[in-house]
Amino acid sequence: MTRSKSSHRWLQEHFSDPFVKKAQSEGLRSRAAYKLEELMERDHLIKPGMTVVDLGAAPGGWSQMAKRSLHGRGSVFALDILDMDEIPGVTFLKGDFREENVLKQFEQLLNGAEVDLVLSDMAPNMSGVSQVDQIRSMELAELARDFADQHLRDGGTFLVKLFQGIGFDLYLKDLRSRYQKVTMRKPKASRARSPEVYALATGFGLKKK
Repeated sequence: MTRSKSSHRWLQEHFSDPFVKKAQSEGLRSRAAYKLEELMERDHLIKPGMTVVDLGAAPGGWSQMAKRSLHGRGSVFALDILDMDEIPGVTFLKGDFREENVLKQFEQLLNGAEVDLVLSDMAPNMSGVSQVDQIRSMELAELARDFADQHLRDGGTFLVKLFQGIGFDLYLKDLRSRYQKVTMRKPKASRARSPEVYALATGFGLKKK
């Protein structure tokens, strides 16, 4: 099957990408790990002893980076509807976190621990229809926000990928009503042409009235 010009261009860009090469050389599962690494270094996101949840974790690049940053103290829970190869020290739960039985399994795994940080690098399978893709991406962001609402401790942190477009401003306004501070980030590992950005929301439940 002959590849389209756009897919050929994407493949060329992907395999020449320095972050792809770096991830391969360091044994990381995706270039996305370096997005999280930059945010961790800049904002001191992850500290030893924390409980971290990675939503839509497959293939596991963020979970790998989070586990590495805990230095053997703390927990990483990875959730996804897709299969994910085992990562030593990361607890993986396959299932849809919107479903009650999956949430119950997750809460059993937590065993009473408070969640300090919820990560979401989720994105929909792109259809190529920008308006449809934007709506789907915002739906995923809303699901991640609702999960964080249910599980974060007071003062906890939520990091979520967003795409600029329909619903973006309203979503940020809503986040700011739930968190003490919301900051926008665009890591260097995010491709410049991509509309993706990350909302870093800190101080859950501590919003000043």
